[in-house]
Amino acid sequence: MVAIQRSDNKLWAIPGGMVDPGENVTVTLKREFTEEALNFTDKGNMVEEFFKDGDPVYSGYVDDFRNTDNAWMETTALNFHDEDGTKVGQLQLEAGDDATNVRWTDIDANLKLHANHADIVKEVVLKRNAHW
Repeated sequence: MVAIQRSDNKLWAIPGGMVDPGENVTVTLKREFTEEALNFTDKGNMVEEFFKDGDPVYSGYVDDFRNTDNAWMETTALNFHDEDGTKVGQLQLEAGDDATNVRWTDIDANLKLHANHADIVKEVVLKRNAHW
C-alpha cells in the first residue's frame, strides 16, 4: 500500500484528508493522494483512471485525538486496488503537502499506523483475502 508519513506526529498513515464543502469523497481522495503522495505532480490520465472505481471499506465514526463531546471525526475509506502494478504502481511517489515522506509499504498485522488506519487496512485485507 502507499503510506505517507504525517508531518504533525510522524506516524505513517493512509493518504487522505478533509472533504471540502460540496465535494464528493472520491474527488477528495484523488486530490489528497495527488497532494500527499505525488507532491502535486500532474499524472493526468493514470491518476484519473485509477480513482474511477473504489471499493467501500468503512464509513462512520473513528477514534481520533481531535474528538470531543460536541464534535467528532467521521471517515469514509475506499480501496483503490492496482492488481498488476500497471497504474499507481508505475507512479514516482514524492511526498508533498503535509506529508514528510511517502513509500510503498508491505502490510501485515504488525503495521503501526496513525489513529485507526490499521483497522481500515485490516478490512481491506479481509475483503481481498490477503495475508495479514
